Amino acid sequence: MSNTHQKTVYVGMSADFLHHGHLNILQNARSLGSVTVGLLTDQAIASYKRLPFLSWEERKAVVENIKGVDRVVPQETLDYVPNLERYKPDYVVHGSDWREGPQKETRQRVIDAISRWGGQLVEPEYTPGISSTKIINAMKEVGTTAEIRLRRLKRLLAAKGMVRIMEAHNGLSALIVENAHVSSAGNRREFDGMWLSSLTDSTAKGRPDIELVDRTSRMQTMNEILEVSTRPIIFDGDTGGPSEHFNYFVKTLERHGVSAVIIEDKTGLKRNSLLGTDVEQTLDSVENFSFKISQGKKAQVTDEFMIIARIEALIAGYGVDEAINRAKAYIAAGADGIMIHSRHKDGLEIKAFCDAYRKLERRVPLVAVPTSYNHLTEDELQAMGFSIVIYANHLLRSAYPAMKQTAEQILACGRSLEADKGCMPIKDILTLIPGGV
Repeated sequence: MSNTHQKTVYVGMSADFLHHGHLNILQNARSLGSVTVGLLTDQAIASYKRLPFLSWEERKAVVENIKGVDRVVPQETLDYVPNLERYKPDYVVHGSDWREGPQKETRQRVIDAISRWGGQLVEPEYTPGISSTKIINAMKEVGTTAEIRLRRLKRLLAAKGMVRIMEAHNGLSALIVENAHVSSAGNRREFDGMWLSSLTDSTAKGRPDIELVDRTSRMQTMNEILEVSTRPIIFDGDTGGPSEHFNYFVKTLERHGVSAVIIEDKTGLKRNSLLGTDVEQTLDSVENFSFKISQGKKAQVTDEFMIIARIEALIAGYGVDEAINRAKAYIAAGADGIMIHSRHKDGLEIKAFCDAYRKLERRVPLVAVPTSYNHLTEDELQAMGFSIVIYANHLLRSAYPAMKQTAEQILACGRSLEADKGCMPIKDILTLIPGGV
């Protein structure tokens, strides 16, 4: 027990959304003694669910100004034990809701830990009528700001081992990315952000992927996605255009709240990288592309915006050494990330690049687009050194065969009855879009 007269109390919380349930817990805590709040870090929260809306520093500023809170300290894991062993509180206060479910084991570890110095667990009854899901949905409906969205990618990179990005090519696909999730053993998996691909944008418009869809049209698609989503956006900038144009493009994207742009080191008429050497793939010079990166970095206003260099040396058949030399030059020019592309399905080329990249003195986050080597899991990619994985075209590729099958089924049957089993009910369509009913 504490050697001081006043008892000490420990409360662990994330405090992303403060409500009367939190205040009830803190009120119980301060009736017992001096209150220390163990505020979960972004990394701790992101390990089992979405990144919190507010950063740790912002949440700390709120909590430490609540009456009765004497100290706020970081809790760096979901496990309370490291902090409990450090501070040895007389009491731990937590709502009764963790007696069952995924936190039951965490609760038992707390009991075992504090029993070693005679500590006590106090569990006020869970406050009814509070739904975190409803609060989150309300926040999504309100939307976000360009500034908050812009900085979110860097926050994710700091908080998570692997940032998971899915392509979106219109408002509907953006809603799917925004809301898709699966839960297992108390952990929630979802997409952290969206990839606005020139390939899927062009294909959705029935145009070839040769930069035929101009930037005005692409910005319109982006605006449609911005209106219905809150997640950070990585924009496919193709080659970035001339350096003089790229400067303005960076300013435009940053102003809209885009988190990053990826530009590739090729010149001439764009041909999709997955065609490899079956078509002409002309690389830009290292000097010219490095200059483009440096000019883009000078043009940006905030520190949060990222310029990611996409290296096409493996696609063009120049090998790992050339790709590594380009990576070093682009990092020196100011690139905030490196995307390495390969069309080889075994993933060995990518692994060889990662092995060599790991030896570089200066490194930035690595981006994988495993369209070809899709047998590699996110855990395997992370072990190789990747920080971001982009699923670059899967929503569009899955939508096309489904729509084609429905159209052919109606033609074959002369009615739509048989096609209904593969269609979303019209009632669900009406309620899918916020404000639809």
